[in-house]
Amino acid sequence: MFIDIDCAQEKKYGQNAYGDCFMSKRDPVKGELIAVLSDGLGSGIKANILASMTATMLLKFVEAGRSIKRTCEVVMNALPVCQVRKISYSTFSVAVCSEDGAVKIVEEGNPQFIYISDGRVIEPEFTVIDSETFKNRHMHIYKLNLKLNDRLIFCSDGVTQAGLGNPELKLGLRRSGLIKCLLERINQDPNVPSNELSNYVVKLAKNTEVDRKAKDDISCCVIHYREPRKALIFTGPPYHMEKDRDYALEFWNSESKKAICGGTTANLISRELNIPVKCDITGSVGKLPAVSKMEGIDLVTEGILTLTRAVDYLENGFKEKEKNAAYELVNFLLTSDCIEFMVGAKLNQAHYDPNLPVEIEIRKNIIKKMAKILEDKYIKKVIVRYI
Repeated sequence: MFIDIDCAQEKKYGQNAYGDCFMSKRDPVKGELIAVLSDGLGSGIKANILASMTATMLLKFVEAGRSIKRTCEVVMNALPVCQVRKISYSTFSVAVCSEDGAVKIVEEGNPQFIYISDGRVIEPEFTVIDSETFKNRHMHIYKLNLKLNDRLIFCSDGVTQAGLGNPELKLGLRRSGLIKCLLERINQDPNVPSNELSNYVVKLAKNTEVDRKAKDDISCCVIHYREPRKALIFTGPPYHMEKDRDYALEFWNSESKKAICGGTTANLISRELNIPVKCDITGSVGKLPAVSKMEGIDLVTEGILTLTRAVDYLENGFKEKEKNAAYELVNFLLTSDCIEFMVGAKLNQAHYDPNLPVEIEIRKNIIKKMAKILEDKYIKKVIVRYI
C-alpha cells in the first residue's frame, strides 16, 4: 500500500506567518512515514516559532529511532507553560505510519483525529499518559492497523472552532460537523486524493466564518492508504548503444504511466519500436518547445530546457500562467506516487553548447535535484536509475 499524505494550511487573517507547523519525512528503506502537526499558542511569529520548534524536535527524535512515546514525553515536559493562560505553548499530533498499515499516533492538546474506514468513522481505543511535570497535560496514544482505502484526518483547532459565535453554529463547526462534511465529500468521490481533501477542509473552515476570514490558523493533514500511482520517465540515451532496444522494450512494457524527456530519447524509442513521433512545431509556449505525441506514451517533451523549468516550478511554484511543456511534466509528476527515472548516461555534447543559457545544468544534476524536491517537498517515492 502507498501512504498518500498532504497538508493544507491557512494563516489567521491579518498575520504574515503560520501559527501551525506541519512536517513529514518518508523513509523508503523502512517503508515508513512520519508526520507531525503542531499548533503554537496564539498566532503570528511567536506561534510559528513555538510550533516549528515542537514539530522539529518530534520529527528528529522519531526519525532517529527514539520511542515515539518517550519522545513525546520529553518534548511535552520541555515545552513551557503560558504564565497568563496556564496552558501549553504548543500542542501536537504525531503519526508514524508503516506501509503494511501499522500506525502509531500520539496526540496532546490537538483535536482528536478522525479515522474513516469503509465510509464510516471508527473511534479507536487509546491509552492516556499524564505528564509527570504538568497536571493539565495528557497524551493520548493509539495503535492502529489500517487497510486499503482507510484515511486519517488531523487538524488544528482552527478547523473545529471555525464559526464560533455564528448564530447558526454557536459552538463552531466542531468535530461532529467536520465528520459529517468529510463523509459527504468522500461519498461523492471515494478516490479523492489527500491534497484535495485537505484543501476542502481548510476552505470549509474558512467559509464557516461569518465574514469568511480565518479567526485562527487553520491546518488539515490527510493520510490515505491506497494503491500507488506509478510513473516511469525515460530521459537521455543509454551509455551502451547496443542496449538501446533492451531499454526501449523495458520502458514500453512497464505498467506505469510513461513520459519521455528529450528529443534524442524520443527518437530512440521511435527507432527501436517503430512508433512515429508527431511534433507540433506551432505549439511552443514561451521559450519551451511544444509537447510531442507518441502512441502508447502519456507525455513526450524536450529534454534539458523542459526539465530545468520543471525543477523551477516544483521548487518555487508556477510563475507563468501558460500551460507549457514544463507545466505538463510537473502535473504528470505530482499526480504520481512512485516515480522512477531511467537516466541515460551517454554524454550529449549539446549540453555544453556555449550559446545555451548559463543556468542549464547537465541532465544528471537536474534529475538529482528534481528527485530530492519530489521526496522532501512533495513526499513522493523516487528511484533514479542510470543506464
